[in-house]
Amino acid sequence: MASLSAQIPLCLALMMAACLMIGINGSIDGAQREFDYFALSLQWPGTICHKTRHCCSSNACCRGSNSPTEFTIHGLWPDYNDGTWPSCCYRSQFDVKEISTLLDALEKYWPSLYCGKSSTCFSGKGLFWAHEWEKHGTCSSPVIRDEYGYFITTLNVYFKYNVTKILNEAGYVPSNSERYPLGGIVSAIENSFRATPEVICSKEAVEEIRLCFFKDFKPRNCLASKTSCPKYVSLPAYVSMGREASESEIAWISDDEAL
Repeated sequence: MASLSAQIPLCLALMMAACLMIGINGSIDGAQREFDYFALSLQWPGTICHKTRHCCSSNACCRGSNSPTEFTIHGLWPDYNDGTWPSCCYRSQFDVKEISTLLDALEKYWPSLYCGKSSTCFSGKGLFWAHEWEKHGTCSSPVIRDEYGYFITTLNVYFKYNVTKILNEAGYVPSNSERYPLGGIVSAIENSFRATPEVICSKEAVEEIRLCFFKDFKPRNCLASKTSCPKYVSLPAYVSMGREASESEIAWISDDEAL
């Protein structure tokens, strides 16, 4: 029988191995614990596109008259109630063929507003959609179980809750001269959506609006207790600069692309 002094290091080693298996999130084999709710993050092109310094074919801000003029999708994000979120939950490399029938809708309503490739969990760098699927979509189980399901579900939720239409009908339209009360924008969405959104600003301009949902996609209040926005905000209009530079001339890429 091993001596007591020999048993102690063995016990410690077993305890350390068990801790590694459980992981810091309390799940077995390091797997992420199941998320609590969804956040649909919508980005305002008028704010983001104003930051564009050079154009490229992958940037929807550079489409001339076809540049987006309404909120576009950033992503559908599984989140935790404690303010954190899971990411890169299981290995599933993005495959554009899986969403081939959705590409026209994705190009219009879920475009990249940047130049350069996005970071991904498993594919190195790739399309903006690859980033969103690998980082966020893989964490949507058991509600959403595959790549196609992630993108079609997000599009359907986006169409059901048309934030651009809600704000336009309340008198909040794109303008490079007007500023609107933040409280009025929030109230307009609350009155239609029946839950409180989160508004993200870049200086005084609205950059993103997030709608939050229970797992059955019924609206719920977002968690944010404070905002990055002032009391009066703008919804800037944007006129595309067109494809004035080739991709090889791109010198400015925003880190915001990798959210």
